[in-house]
Amino acid sequence: MRDEGAALARDLAAVPPDELAAAVAAEIAGRSARLLSAVERYRAHPGGTRQSPADVVWAEGSTRLLDLGPPDGIPLLVVPSLINRWYILDLMPERSFLARLVSRGVRPFVVDWGAPGEAERGFTLGDYIAGRLDGALDAAQRVAGSPVVVLGYCMGGLLATSLALRRQDEVPALAVVASPWDFHAVGPDEGRRAELSLAMLEPLIAAVGELPVDAIQWLFHSQDPFQVIDKFLRFGALPPDSPQAALFVAVEDWVNDGVPLAGAVARACLGGWYARNEPGRGEWHVAGRRVDPAAWRRPFLAIVPMRDRIVPPPSAAALADAVAGAERIETRGGHIGMIVGDAAPAVTARIADWLHDAARAFNCSAGAVRL
Repeated sequence: MRDEGAALARDLAAVPPDELAAAVAAEIAGRSARLLSAVERYRAHPGGTRQSPADVVWAEGSTRLLDLGPPDGIPLLVVPSLINRWYILDLMPERSFLARLVSRGVRPFVVDWGAPGEAERGFTLGDYIAGRLDGALDAAQRVAGSPVVVLGYCMGGLLATSLALRRQDEVPALAVVASPWDFHAVGPDEGRRAELSLAMLEPLIAAVGELPVDAIQWLFHSQDPFQVIDKFLRFGALPPDSPQAALFVAVEDWVNDGVPLAGAVARACLGGWYARNEPGRGEWHVAGRRVDPAAWRRPFLAIVPMRDRIVPPPSAAALADAVAGAERIETRGGHIGMIVGDAAPAVTARIADWLHDAARAFNCSAGAVRL
């Protein structure tokens, strides 16, 4: 930015310092006032999250399995992230990823992880995958009376991939949505930041046995410290009663409704995934088995949002590249926008079409997948 810096220096040389100081102070005051007004408007908003009716068909510890779909739909086990609540996938009736799948003949069984309790506070990733997810898949198969397709969103894509590889003889197809795999795909800086962050947070993790929600929020916000300010300023400029304002509030409520990470899981994610890039390097092991996407031999779909700032597109694309014959769909949305934004219906339709194609490939009909 040498040229830009030189041009700025020339411009500033023509401005009296007192006038510049006054202009900067006025701009700071104006932005601060708009930010505070937007935050107060958010706090006063009635909110808008409304989940679909669901039956709890299985539970173990803090984990539940929710049945959201009709009995004759294609059974789909949906695996969300461990650090955010599942209901971003069913945020509100008019913005529900899962409701759109239901309308297209899919029966979602959604894993609700809940917050770690006394038992889960000592969990590893292996306990969640080879324990809880195995149990959830068993329950979904039992209730559906047939094999079940598996789909993972965000961090849940890694968990879903590991589960499907463990149970490949039973899982007819696997889909991942905005899921990272090569954590160093855009360079090693992310790994160095994760290593430093883990070293900073380790005393806290050791003291309380988990990575608290506020620390997780700090990790996300540190990627772009101005993101929170910018998004609230944009919200403050929206008409208060507009659908866009209601969507912002619903998403923001969800963002602030996260859950802690068990200590060993936090170390595995920050250290094993982000710092050492174990999945991308083929060195990630779960319950004594290497998680190797190249070993997957059934239909595979990867949805890659090209405006994703949480999971860089090259990181998500790496998982599709690792699976022979994988289908990859690139979308123009972001990490959350592709689920609840204006482009979400098209993404959901593509996923539903793929699910029906995968079902036909295995000579199955809705509600009766046969391997």
